[in-house]
Amino acid sequence: MARKTQKKVMQNLVLENCRIGFRNFSGKETKFNREGNRNFVVFLDDPDVWDQNAIEDLEANGWNVRFLDPREADDSPIPYLPVALSYNNFPPKVILVTTRGQTHLDEDMVSMLDWSDILNVDLIVRPYNWEVNGKSGVKAYVKTMYVTIEEDEFADKYRQADDAGMDDPDAFD
Repeated sequence: MARKTQKKVMQNLVLENCRIGFRNFSGKETKFNREGNRNFVVFLDDPDVWDQNAIEDLEANGWNVRFLDPREADDSPIPYLPVALSYNNFPPKVILVTTRGQTHLDEDMVSMLDWSDILNVDLIVRPYNWEVNGKSGVKAYVKTMYVTIEEDEFADKYRQADDAGMDDPDAFD
C-alpha cells in the first residue's frame, strides 16, 4: 500500500495578539513534561482569526493541532497548538516588552515568563517537518516572540529611582 507523501511546510506562522497557556519556559519536569523541554500552547480560539477551515488547514498541513475538552457540556472543544522553545539549533528571539522598553531574554532569563502577567504575545512560529517510522508531521518552534507584561503599581516609582542611580557612579557609596 502506497503511503501518502505529505508536502513539507516551509512557511512560518505569524500569530498576533495570541493567547498562550500551559507555560513551561523554564523546562521544569512535570507530569506532562520531560526535564529541559521548554514549551507552551497557543490557543486557536479567536473567532476573528481561527474559523473551522483555518484549523482544518493547519491539521491538513501536518501541524500538531490538539483540542481541550470543553468545560461545559454545550461548549466546543478548544483548539490549541503546542509550541516548543529551544536554544539548541536555531535560538529564538524572545523580547520582553515593558514601559521601560524592550529586553532580549536569553536562555537563563526566559523562565521569568512562567509567572509573568502577560498582556500580549506576538509570535512567529517556525515549522520543523519530521518523519519517524512512517509517520510525519510539523512541530512548532518559536522563531520570534514579543511578550508584553503587566507591570505593578510600583514599577514607575522604582524605575525613576533606578534610572537616577544608574547615571551617578557614586550613588552606591
